[in-house]
Amino acid sequence: MNFKLKVWRQKDAKSAGALKDYEARDVSPDMSFLEMLDEVNSGLVRRNEEPIAFEHDCREGICGSCSQMINGVAHGPESGTTVCQLFMRSFKDGDTLVVEPWRARAFPLMRDLVVDRSAFDRIIAAGGFVSANVGGAQDANNLPVPKPEADTAMDAAQCIGCGACVAACPNASAMLFTAAKVSHLAHMPQGKPEKARRVQRMVAKMDELGFGNCSNHYECEAACPKEISVAHIALMNREYGAARLGSRDDS
Repeated sequence: MNFKLKVWRQKDAKSAGALKDYEARDVSPDMSFLEMLDEVNSGLVRRNEEPIAFEHDCREGICGSCSQMINGVAHGPESGTTVCQLFMRSFKDGDTLVVEPWRARAFPLMRDLVVDRSAFDRIIAAGGFVSANVGGAQDANNLPVPKPEADTAMDAAQCIGCGACVAACPNASAMLFTAAKVSHLAHMPQGKPEKARRVQRMVAKMDELGFGNCSNHYECEAACPKEISVAHIALMNREYGAARLGSRDDS
């Protein structure tokens, strides 16, 4: 398979960027998208040209670092898939592929396809710790958790923090990410004591960092490689409203 690539190249945040044309030739349909970029970079290195900078780590769809827009779609055309698990057989021979970084004010570009997603880390840090003792594993059924609550918590816990929700949202909202982190702990007994404080601090930090507001486009759910439901946003909004009312009552 052969492809024409238009890849965003930008030295740093202060430099001007532009799409540059490349060719990927003799690509195996069983290659992942990142393996294809590796081959392109090998050719660039052989020609003493600067290779394309992109993030990657596990290449198993669980670390969330391989964030790229492919033909305007976060993580490419396949649903429930990260870039590292997107195989070239998903495209047609001869296709032109436009590869760009996430576009969001809260994710400043560092180089080429690499953006700074540490804003997500700051949202998590704002949530703080849990006060429950979570040291050793407890005996089975020692701490009963209703099945619906466990299922909801586990659905939220799948979030890998890749940022596709932000990249896909027309408002660059981080509501799905923040909601997943809030919902995960709010539905587990260990997270309940601090849930009111946690949701207020995480939402405040999300707003402070410059993420946009949710306007119910549902693009975040469509782009999420773990297919996390937007229902968690509604859950977070209820948690936030209850926390705010509780804080007024306390005062």
